[in-house]
Amino acid sequence: MRIDIVFDTVCPWCFIGKHRLEQALALRPGVKAELRWRPFLLNPDLPPEGMDRDSYLERKFGSSYRIQRIQGAAQQAGESEGITFAFERMTRTPNSVQSHRLIQWAGAYGALQTDLVEAVFRAYFEEGRDISELAVLVLLAEQVGLPAREALDHLQSSDGWAEIEDQNARMHRLGVTGVPCYILDDRYAVSGAQEPDMLARLIDIARETEPERVSTR
Repeated sequence: MRIDIVFDTVCPWCFIGKHRLEQALALRPGVKAELRWRPFLLNPDLPPEGMDRDSYLERKFGSSYRIQRIQGAAQQAGESEGITFAFERMTRTPNSVQSHRLIQWAGAYGALQTDLVEAVFRAYFEEGRDISELAVLVLLAEQVGLPAREALDHLQSSDGWAEIEDQNARMHRLGVTGVPCYILDDRYAVSGAQEPDMLARLIDIARETEPERVSTR
């Protein structure tokens, strides 16, 4: 089964949703899932250097009460998933394109791509690191077993920029308006950081209605 996860690296609910999907797959040990991470830019107009986080939050959400309520909900949900959000350590909201470029490049290395997604999430949300900085991204790539020199070469090149923009535009054309969004075998989709049992039921529906495959043997 192929599962496309439409996400942004600066979305706390995408981090939560990743862990819940992993729990759902653990509930269905017989399912062999191929995870594909698809970029969705929540802040496409953010400058390349990002911006001060307090200014960003005030512009996006308005009152401090609303900001606290939104962050509190994510923190509470994260605790049950083994995630410790450290919003107080986050001083900037980064432009996420560079992190998406690296993650898409890592797709050639199989499961290491998902490991990198986890590392990027943890670096940003638990350590407050700027995931638009090349040095941070290359270090994360190296930590999960990816070739650091090749990662740096990719990030310093022009490769991948257009692909991120194209995929982001494609997801909008498909009707994706919020993330995370899970697309199973290009036939079923659900948005939001759904609970593991809900995702497991969706996996069951996709398996039960899977088109009959014609053997080539």
